Amino acid sequence: MQSRSRLRTILATLTLHLGAAALIGYFAYHAYTGDHGLVAKRNYENELKQLEAELADLRAQRTSIEHKVSLLAASRLDPDMLDEQGRRLLNFIHPNDIVLLRNN
Repeated sequence: MQSRSRLRTILATLTLHLGAAALIGYFAYHAYTGDHGLVAKRNYENELKQLEAELADLRAQRTSIEHKVSLLAASRLDPDMLDEQGRRLLNFIHPNDIVLLRNN
């Protein structure tokens, strides 16, 4: 009888250790690949870098546009320059204008 209880003790201990190892493995796997795991964190960091680069580009564009808008302020607006730029963009000419065409 003593060998049976010793075998039972060994099997119970082995089962307990295997169960604990399986539980630890389960949590380790999900800590690495889960929604909030290490892989997800790396993906979030890469996405953050891309979004920060995009934000820097957008800020540069905004600064450029703000500068162009500030040039159109009524206190600093040159009517001749405005007329010239408007005609150039809209391809309009005044009947009294002389147009010189250049070949590039």
